[in-house]
Amino acid sequence: MATNILTMTNHNFELDCKKIHDSLGGLSQLIPTLACLTLLERQRLRETYKAVYGEDLIGQLQRYEDDFSSMKFSSLSLWMICPHDRDAIVAKEALQQNETNFKALVEIFVGRKSSHVVLITQAYHKMFRRNLDQDIINLDPPHPFQKILMALSASHKAHQSDISHHISKCDARRLYETGEGSLGVVDEAVVLELLSKRSIQQLKLTFFSYKHIYGHDYTKFIKRGNYGHFGKALMVVVKCICNQAYYYAKGLYTSIKRKKDIGTLARTLVSRAEIDMDEIRRVFKEKYEKELGDVICESIPSGVYRDFLVALATRSSTNSNI
Repeated sequence: MATNILTMTNHNFELDCKKIHDSLGGLSQLIPTLACLTLLERQRLRETYKAVYGEDLIGQLQRYEDDFSSMKFSSLSLWMICPHDRDAIVAKEALQQNETNFKALVEIFVGRKSSHVVLITQAYHKMFRRNLDQDIINLDPPHPFQKILMALSASHKAHQSDISHHISKCDARRLYETGEGSLGVVDEAVVLELLSKRSIQQLKLTFFSYKHIYGHDYTKFIKRGNYGHFGKALMVVVKCICNQAYYYAKGLYTSIKRKKDIGTLARTLVSRAEIDMDEIRRVFKEKYEKELGDVICESIPSGVYRDFLVALATRSSTNSNI
């Protein structure tokens, strides 16, 4: 691991900025260290750098893009900016891919608090002069993920906070009676209605109640049937809602082993590092009997980029308002 060149413990940000400025020709020391900073430290560092050198630290770092592939470097840039700006950029990139990255969008709408989703949509509009919801709706060709994402977006706009065990049981029974317990198929209208009216935590409790009442996960019912693209999309969303740590641990393992899916690996580590990385790491070890950092080291060639990812994967999660 590279030597720590920053001294955040004494909060001498001007000295820290000088060390960063003087070391830009050799980013091998800088990158692992930046991965250890908290959000407030990263914000303060950028503010100080701007005040001292008259430039945004992000822009200065991008002058050394030749040291990285664009994908690898963007992960460092995303780490340095505020979370709602980061998610706005991730959403835009997901929408612009040849094959829309719906999973990246699901992770934003499921994995963020309602207050944060509001900030994401505002940042998206400010950066791209476009409406995020409208860009999702206008995707062509149409896909069931669009309807599900719009339902989740509506849920966040409702600003629900309290959860109710009574409502969760009623909703679980409604899902059963309009699906598995009647025609045995997913009733899209009922599912979309619940997704649009309930908070993520309320939905999580509903799916827990479903398992408690009927003896199996709601996803098992979906998996048994052949419900096309809507069923597959719903499976992703429900799994992400019910157990995010397991969802991300499995996603990390899959992306590492595929090797070509490094974008998912970097995006997940950057977005979850300050939220629930401790829990994801615990689940990862329990499921795959290996440490997340070790698997990254085994699968990605040595270098500063690997050091950056390992540093994110092994850092302790901090309390976050995201």
